[in-house]
Amino acid sequence: MNKRMEHFERFPSQEKVAKLLLKHGLRVHDGRAWCGEIELSDTALGRAAGVDRRVVKAALETIQSDPSLFNLFSNLRSTPLFSEVASLLGGSSIEIIPDDAQTPGILADVAGAMADAGISIRQALVDDPEMSDEPRLYVITETPVPPEMLPKIKECRGVKSILIH
Repeated sequence: MNKRMEHFERFPSQEKVAKLLLKHGLRVHDGRAWCGEIELSDTALGRAAGVDRRVVKAALETIQSDPSLFNLFSNLRSTPLFSEVASLLGGSSIEIIPDDAQTPGILADVAGAMADAGISIRQALVDDPEMSDEPRLYVITETPVPPEMLPKIKECRGVKSILIH
């Protein structure tokens, strides 16, 4: 990821736009930014990135004109995160704070503990350590997680702490 972002080294404002696109899974097509089938305005993106709309336009042109950047940004897809509405859907949302987000197997161990307890996972999402200062693992379950499961999850590889929402 960092190698592709080198294209923006001399243009920090454009880099803000590129990072915003990556963070939210916004794709670039025909020189415009899209969230699924919803076209986003340069002004709205500029406001969100803290830059002028002209910087957004320049960043989109940069992405569109470079094949490796375009290949990345034209294939992004946004994903809804159900962590804030899990209880409304009848389940639980567990936020895992890792000791080190680069540790292999955190998700596997947590999912295994859930499976052993007969708890079905509706969604699992991991923040990209390169895109987030404090990456997290979000596990949304079909049913509420019983309190006695928390120590088992805490014992999983790489788990520093747990937040229940």
